Amino acid sequence: MIDRYTWSGGTEAMLRFGPPTGVVVIAILPLLEEANRTRGLAVTILRHLADRGIAGALPDLPGTGESPLPTDALCLPDLRTALATAVRSLNRPAVTLAIRSAALLDADAPMVARWLLAPQGGDDLLRAWRRLSTGEMVAGNAVAPALLAALPGTDPVASDVPTRVVRLDTDPRPADMKLPGAPPWHRSEPDTDLTLGTALADDIATWVRRCAA
Repeated sequence: MIDRYTWSGGTEAMLRFGPPTGVVVIAILPLLEEANRTRGLAVTILRHLADRGIAGALPDLPGTGESPLPTDALCLPDLRTALATAVRSLNRPAVTLAIRSAALLDADAPMVARWLLAPQGGDDLLRAWRRLSTGEMVAGNAVAPALLAALPGTDPVASDVPTRVVRLDTDPRPADMKLPGAPPWHRSEPDTDLTLGTALADDIATWVRRCAA
């Protein structure tokens, strides 16, 4: 189902999955080109969760998806505010599912737990963007100076809610669990690893029932 939420900067779309009551898993995509490469994976995960009776939502944040806001208008406070508004609009206990740089965005969202896939800090994100940059463009996207200025030293915010970190087994950094699979955010074209999507959904379902029962 396609839903919408309204924040201080406008109205954005939000895909909804699963039952109309109970805990809802909010999928948050990484910034810029990685959002296109991971959207299919996020939808696959949310559909699997819906099959298990767990609701899900995938909001378009400002400057992403079908949002009318251009990417060069993005700033970190607006992204965080819009996400928090989207979560509040559902009026249900929420677990955030943040992929990569999306782990920088849920600091203000009301949630009962977090689940992070390969969380990426601001310094790592900037290094990746510099490799993709051409002049003032990053992978074909104009990026606001305010967003670039906010990223150095910014890490996924420590939270007092239960947090689980999952990484792929090619990632040497610590995690609560590691799974085999190729990083979808590194693919040259959007593609979905159904086996990985199912494994991630299984782990999220267990985490949701542990933290939000």
